[in-house]
Amino acid sequence: MKTSITQVVFLILFCVLPQTTMAQRNMPQSYPVAASEKLVNGIANAVTGVIELPKTVILTSRRDGPAYGLTVGLVTGIMHTIGRTVFGVLDAATFFIPTQPTVRPPYIWQDFDKETTYG
Repeated sequence: MKTSITQVVFLILFCVLPQTTMAQRNMPQSYPVAASEKLVNGIANAVTGVIELPKTVILTSRRDGPAYGLTVGLVTGIMHTIGRTVFGVLDAATFFIPTQPTVRPPYIWQDFDKETTYG
């Protein structure tokens, strides 16, 4: 069976358009503004994801003590570093589908005293 370019394009549109429509229902702003904000957020998270490591170690040390912060906080910080960086790259790659940021807080410098969550 030979697949034509037209079939591939329709398949991609079939997969992407419902997500774009759902994203636009939840977004009070215009499409270009929402898409550009997602792109900027994705790039910022991809670049600043490495700051998650010291942030998590500091927060865990304050909450549970320095020994716990330097062990469990370090491992958790590595996971948050990878998470923020990967989700930043994904958000930058899919900026044309404007959705809410996956990482909370959206930028590393917002609510620096709050642990990072995803979802």
